[in-house]
Amino acid sequence: MASVSHYFLLVLVFLDSHAAQPSCLPGCTCSEESFGRTLQCMSISLAKIPGNIPEEFKRVRIEHSSLFELSRKSFINMSTLEYLWLNFNNITVIHLGALEHLSELKELRLEGNRLRSVPWTAFHATPLLRVLDLKHNRIDVLPELALQFLVNLTYLDLSSNRLTVVSKTVFLNWPAYQKHQQPGPGANILTDMVLALHNNPWLCDCRLRGLVEFVKFISLPVILVNPYLMCQGPLSKVGQFFQETELSACVKPQISTPSVNVTIQVGQNVTLCCLAQASPSPTIAWTYPMSLWRKFDVLTSSTAEDAAVSELVIPAAHLVDRGNYTCVASNSIGRSAIVISLHVQPASQSLSTPSGGNAYVDLRVVKQTVRGILLEWFVMADTSEQKWFTLYIASDVALRKEVVHIGPGINTYAVDDLLPGTKYEACLSLGAQPPRQGQCVVFVTGRDRGGLDEREHLLHVTVVLCAVLLSVPVGAYVWAAQAPCRCRQWCQHCCPYRRKAPRCPPCSPTAQG
Repeated sequence: MASVSHYFLLVLVFLDSHAAQPSCLPGCTCSEESFGRTLQCMSISLAKIPGNIPEEFKRVRIEHSSLFELSRKSFINMSTLEYLWLNFNNITVIHLGALEHLSELKELRLEGNRLRSVPWTAFHATPLLRVLDLKHNRIDVLPELALQFLVNLTYLDLSSNRLTVVSKTVFLNWPAYQKHQQPGPGANILTDMVLALHNNPWLCDCRLRGLVEFVKFISLPVILVNPYLMCQGPLSKVGQFFQETELSACVKPQISTPSVNVTIQVGQNVTLCCLAQASPSPTIAWTYPMSLWRKFDVLTSSTAEDAAVSELVIPAAHLVDRGNYTCVASNSIGRSAIVISLHVQPASQSLSTPSGGNAYVDLRVVKQTVRGILLEWFVMADTSEQKWFTLYIASDVALRKEVVHIGPGINTYAVDDLLPGTKYEACLSLGAQPPRQGQCVVFVTGRDRGGLDEREHLLHVTVVLCAVLLSVPVGAYVWAAQAPCRCRQWCQHCCPYRRKAPRCPPCSPTAQG
């Protein structure tokens, strides 16, 4: 009898101990480790962190799932969590407040995700964090104060990302953060700090000079997992290790040109050139007064790692092209500019050349609707006197030709009675001269999409009208048959889509619009 009671007591203890343990999440496994309870979810479909994870877990491991973000409330019930492994998921975003409930977190592993950036200030909520694993992501920027709140961090893995340029101060200040966290006599005793930076596409120009020097002369407490970091650019440095690379200081662009004054005649081709030297290599852009109206080809090439030459090509120059052309070179350090003055002289004209023959006309469409068009033009004449213009608008399809005389000082004209889906040609000439080649623009008006809707609306009204007429007495039909002709004419005017031609005279195109 005593043995039965003892056995029964053991069963109760066993059942009580298992009843006290919370149930595990579906598809996951739970276990007891030396440091506490562990949750492990592998290769299950999870779009977000489950909200019903019990608080007593010390380690959570979710890997190979469809997890794509860490939201603000992802860990609201995990204040005692110490180890968080989220490797090989699809995480692309970590929201700023995602870690604010993880004050006890010591280890965060995010290997093999799709992170392009990290909210470094979010680590203010994890002062005990010692291990941060971010390898095999897409991180391409590391701010200078990235490690400011990681005061107890001893392992940082940024290998196999997309870092190209990083300031040396990021890691030089790392030990200083720890000293600030440990005031008193023990502040000078720092633990080793392990850092992994290999397998990144390092761009070894002047901007990386500080990091290269840091790696060359690295010393305790910082330890590199792989000290042989390799350059992936520029071309002359590809394949070189940091230890064998010599980089110069960054320099603001210095710009020059063969001539700051260029004189040509109308119709001649001209190429304006500027040379810029800078480190890192500069980018070059051109500005000039007629840039909105006249687009010229710009050819830019690198003559060396720290030099670039840019050529602006002006074919068949006109008087309107004269003015100041500014070449601007810029890089991360600053910018410089040089001005080239282009002088265009009128070509000698014979007596048979009409006045205004060399006028420059640039006509363009700036706004277009189904039945309307807005034209804008720029005119540059050889003479300074004010000229009036003649605008021609014609269409072979619409059998239309319109001539408009426009006074001086006006550079826009609107037309709102065109036919939809029709090809037109607009030309502008100076005075009463006929338009020449290059002074015209061809455009096609848009389709009238509302036509089908109007026919459908008309069909609906006709069906309703027929239904009403069927319900009226026979006398109404006799009255309608004896109605005057103007009523039938009115109906024909309201139904322009009838298949039979109306008896009334056809309307003009203007009236139809």
